[in-house]
Amino acid sequence: MVTRKNSKNPIPVFGIESKQVPNADDKVNRIAVSAYYKAEARGYAPGHEIQDWLEAEAEHGR
Repeated sequence: MVTRKNSKNPIPVFGIESKQVPNADDKVNRIAVSAYYKAEARGYAPGHEIQDWLEAEAEHGR
């Protein structure tokens, strides 16, 4: 995180150089992990992959 200098209370500044700014790849990875855990919770029963993905996507804000 980058902060502004010359300030009593540093304010976080997010920009291109900051790794804390989420990008599309991060979001897709979070959705994929969430969908995986949904499949794991149901014992990996086939036929629910799309539903797992859609639910995970809804949880992470499309």
